[in-house]
Amino acid sequence: MIKTESMTSREELHKLVDHIPDADVAAARKILRSLVDPVQFALMTAPLDDEPETGQELTDVEKALSDPRSDVSLEEVLREYGL
Repeated sequence: MIKTESMTSREELHKLVDHIPDADVAAARKILRSLVDPVQFALMTAPLDDEPETGQELTDVEKALSDPRSDVSLEEVLREYGL
């Protein structure tokens, strides 16, 4: 066995994965994917957001960063979103 006394379970898994025979990699991938939370898996495999920002978005971000203090109260935000 590869495990040493100081090795964590995750470290052992990493080592085991590195030693899976090529012929068994597809099966191991399928098994490991089934163990991952579906939402986590979707986040891990989601494409990067590469849509360019609009002029309005750039203006809004610049405005927000220029003055981190907001002149909108929490109560106003909650009211706006019906909370």
